Amino acid sequence: MTDTPFNSWQSVQEEVLARIHSRQWKPGDLIPNEADLAQEFGCARATVNRALQNLADEGLLDRRRKAGTRVATHPVRKATMYIPVIRQEIADKGHEYGYELICSERVLPPTEVSNIMEFGRRARAQHIVCIHTADGRPYVIEDRWLNPKWVSAKEISIFNEISPNEWLVTHVPFTEGEIMFSAMSAGKTEAGLLSCKEGEALFVIDRTTRNKQEAITSVRLIFAPDYQIETVL
Repeated sequence: MTDTPFNSWQSVQEEVLARIHSRQWKPGDLIPNEADLAQEFGCARATVNRALQNLADEGLLDRRRKAGTRVATHPVRKATMYIPVIRQEIADKGHEYGYELICSERVLPPTEVSNIMEFGRRARAQHIVCIHTADGRPYVIEDRWLNPKWVSAKEISIFNEISPNEWLVTHVPFTEGEIMFSAMSAGKTEAGLLSCKEGEALFVIDRTTRNKQEAITSVRLIFAPDYQIETVL
């Protein structure tokens, strides 16, 4: 047991990280089991478990049932999926935000969307198209399919005043999802909504979110020309 007990999972995590960074525990090494570490650190086994699991979630440890915990041979920094509120994103850039609802209707989605959201063939979804603007200029088209389970028919009118992006971020929590980045050439519809020329290159984000494996929404965000995405590692 160490002279000073570790009273929190964060302090255990810091000690484990120190041993990894100092190469006391090298990549591929099998580290002591939870019971031995709990005894050494003078804390509960559950405290050790949480610290090790957090480091495993971050890609620094490789935990396998009955095989123990090893220092990851090739550590991978895992990303956290964060969905920005477009209104706030525009305001943070110093621009005046604007919003316009183009259409909102409950219809049968295309087969591709039904497959992504795992809907039945005859299941209807709310299709919403809107435009976000910055200083009066088109910023991004929000083309969204929404599972009607998450918003009642009475609530649909809320999208006349607030974007589905902002409403969902603040009202419907998600537990998992997928995101894809791509590019496309502006067609007639996109050129009209984004005030650009047909054929111009546009940045696209396709995102699907779920709550415990049940689809919430699938959205395509099509940004005006010259949009730049920023991220923090």
